[in-house]
Amino acid sequence: MTKSTTRNLTSRGRATRDRIVETAARVIMARGVAGTTIQDVMAEAGVSTSQVYHYFSDKSELVAAVIEFHAGLGDPGAPADLDSVEKLETWCRNAIRTQVERDFIGGCELGSLASELAETSEGVRMQLVQAFASWEAPLRRGLRAMHARGELREGTDPDDLALALLAALQGGILLTQTRRDIAPLRAVLTTVMARVRDSVVAPTL
Repeated sequence: MTKSTTRNLTSRGRATRDRIVETAARVIMARGVAGTTIQDVMAEAGVSTSQVYHYFSDKSELVAAVIEFHAGLGDPGAPADLDSVEKLETWCRNAIRTQVERDFIGGCELGSLASELAETSEGVRMQLVQAFASWEAPLRRGLRAMHARGELREGTDPDDLALALLAALQGGILLTQTRRDIAPLRAVLTTVMARVRDSVVAPTL
């Protein structure tokens, strides 16, 4: 079921579909895509076979909806805008706090899906690329705004800084999850933020 199709659902139908997708996202996060069956999702969501297959033709379509769900949530650590060093530092602190609160278990929703699915098909890979782009967008917008205001040094590429922050987040979360230690995530975000601060034009007195 595509986005355009979901627009035609009744409020009750949309609520049922949303419940199935949100349940599938939770189960997949715990068990992985390979370890999750349609029956698992049905049992957790309290829905019937006919309800699941009314909205999704097969498991791959449900997984695609889960990727879309995580992309639509955006980066849960991101404030509304990220157009200052202070707001970017808040983004970093939020990311670190989230992993600590989770006891370093679970990793990143999109990262986990990407590691399992990126090689399965080109269509899925491109959907994951777009999902990560939706998480990168607030970083890119914020740094571009700083650049437009003349707050970044000449020659600084705001898109490069945004990508570096997202890559640091993903790699740091993976090592933090593996080591059950916040040090990797804290270290890599601190390092990239040092680069961001070095790119900021010093205020004139």
